[in-house]
Amino acid sequence: MIDVSHVSLCYRMPVEQYSGMKEFLLSAARGKLRYKNFWALNDISFSLGRGEVLGIIGTNGAGKSTLLKVISGILKPTKGTVSTEGNIVPMLELGSGFDFELTGRENIFLNGAILGYQEQFLLEKYDEIVEFSELGEFIEMPLRSYSSGMVTRLAFSIATVVKPDILIVDEILSVGDAAFQKKSEKRMLELMGGGTTVLLVSHSTKQISEVCEKALWLNKGTMVTIGNAVDVCQMYEAGI
Repeated sequence: MIDVSHVSLCYRMPVEQYSGMKEFLLSAARGKLRYKNFWALNDISFSLGRGEVLGIIGTNGAGKSTLLKVISGILKPTKGTVSTEGNIVPMLELGSGFDFELTGRENIFLNGAILGYQEQFLLEKYDEIVEFSELGEFIEMPLRSYSSGMVTRLAFSIATVVKPDILIVDEILSVGDAAFQKKSEKRMLELMGGGTTVLLVSHSTKQISEVCEKALWLNKGTMVTIGNAVDVCQMYEAGI
């Protein structure tokens, strides 16, 4: 379902720090801009079959979210290739694809359309989405009045109303109350049982160990190791 082959991603970053856009543009006009290469990802390779679940761990800045964006097709790798099969549902940023001036109900149809769901399908699944989100009467209120946990519940409920071939989740399950986290994990397990391939980024090694079969440890854009989730998480915690 997913094949990542020798993927590297390089950003060009200015050497000097600029106090504002004017100073930056003046330097650019004078041809004085100097850049350095920053490799956010360096030679990453792995593959996942149907129904496999991979957890990705590492400290802040390790390249976890960048890797998910490359696999999702949001970013193009500098080197290497990524191939995927089937439809991908990426849950990468809290509230992405939402209009916070619209109600929860309106955002179900807006976000659902962005994810490629037909209006008739969303009408049929509307009650199920609202029930799973546990938003109740708040579904008719604008999202600007929602807490981050409420936005998470709505986003997850919409994204998982069908069984995507590939589900990509970036920390979103760590937001909200413990009860909904457990409920989300159960829904993910159901998806996995139905053949959905899942990539999950989380700072919680406990969550990775419980939900994932495999884990990939990233450090400064480089893959330290990949293997059994429990073993990799233990190595990560021990700093091996």
